[in-house]
Amino acid sequence: MPGWIVFSVAAALFQCWRTAMQQRLRDQLSVNAAGVVRYLYGVPLGVALAAGYGVAMGYSLPAIGLLVLGLCAAAGFLQILGTNLLIMAFGYRNFAVGTAYSKTEAMQTAVVATILLGEHLSPLAWAGICVGVGGVLYLSLAGRGTTPMELLRGVTQPAALCGIGAGFCFGFTGVLIKAANQAMPGDDLIFKALLILAMTNAMQTVMQGGYLAWREPAQFVAVFRSWRISAQVGTLSALGSACWFSAFALAPVAMVRAVGQVEILFTLAFSRFYLREKAKRADVVGALVVVSGVVLVLLGR
Repeated sequence: MPGWIVFSVAAALFQCWRTAMQQRLRDQLSVNAAGVVRYLYGVPLGVALAAGYGVAMGYSLPAIGLLVLGLCAAAGFLQILGTNLLIMAFGYRNFAVGTAYSKTEAMQTAVVATILLGEHLSPLAWAGICVGVGGVLYLSLAGRGTTPMELLRGVTQPAALCGIGAGFCFGFTGVLIKAANQAMPGDDLIFKALLILAMTNAMQTVMQGGYLAWREPAQFVAVFRSWRISAQVGTLSALGSACWFSAFALAPVAMVRAVGQVEILFTLAFSRFYLREKAKRADVVGALVVVSGVVLVLLGR
């Protein structure tokens, strides 16, 4: 099995796991503080992964130019912005619409990567992306009484606009990370991906951490008081990002995001086997559609 597929599936698993852990922080930290812990506590592991891999392979630190630093900073900022937009979508009354539109991330990523990176996908891969997005949309709206026509009519609602914006930011983040990897000197794509992870997380810590210290000083202190749970969230976040960044380096960004949609299957599995919630028929149908989309993407690669 190609390495990028393994990295994509692992990234989806870590992301699902991190989200579940992050729920435990909702009563202790604000939105911005919960975001900061992902980066602050992820930096040590990111640095350790890059340093350990470099030492094991006998590499030295490559020359990192301003272009790479700028791309990492832009990617980090867009990821922060996307997270905040998604949370804003949750705050509106029709949060289901906002969530559903954010799931168009894979499609938006494919379009942006085609324009900016010149990535070309086969017709079968494009079909797989469309099918996968349809399955994720179905799972997002199942049981909420929202029809496809209502979804289309609601495209101008604030929740939908925030959701679309969040999906765009997340998709664009992957494209910028790939561009940073291509711009960095060196032949080992994994080593470069780990270096980019360490730099991006450090910049995100400064950006969102500085904002938190300025606007919410009490929450800035709370970030350190909650270190037991926050450290777990940061660790899972760093592991997930390491897998995402490595997959982006090895394969087209759009295909990585498409395969990464299996995250919703991990969510359903967590609900069924850990929380002992009974699976609904709509969940099974949606899961099969998502799997079909991923299979088409893999066949079209």
